Amino acid sequence: MRAMAYETYGGTEVLIETRLPMPKLAPGEILVRVKCASVNPVDWKIMAGGLDGLMDVVYPVVPGWDVAGTVERVGIDVPEFSVGDEVMAYARKDYVHGGTFAEFVSVPVRAAAAKPASLNWQEAAGLPLAGLTAYQLLTRLATGKDDTVLIHGAAGGVGSFGVQIARALGARVIGTASPRNHDRLRALGCEPVEYGEGLIDRVRALAPDGITVAADFVGGVLDVTRAVLAAGGRHASIADHTVLGAGGQWMWVRPDAEGLAELGRLADSGRLTVTVAKTFPLSQLAAAFELSQAGRTAGKIVMEV
Repeated sequence: MRAMAYETYGGTEVLIETRLPMPKLAPGEILVRVKCASVNPVDWKIMAGGLDGLMDVVYPVVPGWDVAGTVERVGIDVPEFSVGDEVMAYARKDYVHGGTFAEFVSVPVRAAAAKPASLNWQEAAGLPLAGLTAYQLLTRLATGKDDTVLIHGAAGGVGSFGVQIARALGARVIGTASPRNHDRLRALGCEPVEYGEGLIDRVRALAPDGITVAADFVGGVLDVTRAVLAAGGRHASIADHTVLGAGGQWMWVRPDAEGLAELGRLADSGRLTVTVAKTFPLSQLAAAFELSQAGRTAGKIVMEV
């Protein structure tokens, strides 16, 4: 099969287009013919060696954890899916090796769900990792209709999903973002505030009784969270482990078929949309990574396979 892969840690220069054997299919897995796979910052951070202390690596590595495609084959004991089913998945495994920037990828059933009918292939590929990150953080904090939620980084890939999910859970949402993104956030049901000096006062002006839930998707904002959190409020971060010493939770997204299916239901009900910023052919993965590294896109970067 055709794939993008690398044989050593490094920058985008280590990526090569190559031919690799078809993935083996373990019990409880499906083989997905990839239609689209989306880029997440973790992909190039792993390639640079940023998670070397956490995960074993087996070369050659095909990067990528987000995928949307059709079921090509099912493994032993897979009653959930049939050949031809349209699926999406956060296809992270327990080690780094066979990812989604390829024509085929093996996916554990625990990581896959039906593709929402309302989303095209590009949108479906952009939903799993970022959408599940926001969903798992907000549901772990028991976010509900009585909450006022502060989302740090509300205009980012994870943050924009967080805004929509918190709204779907019935919460009021305040989100930090640069002014150029405020209109887009208002359209999602968020009350935007500009980050930077004076942020604490701006949040307090909107929520004088305090924030009950704070979701940190950027890091470096614990002082703001603590200053505006109401008594008994809950908070968590995906980017700052020091929240553990301040009564918060530090989270890493898990593959979760049930949560992914719920995101699909939210999409089909019209309460969750996916913005695709740019698409690339598979051979241009290096350019897609470089665009992601620049950090200026408002939406998902998607590879069309």
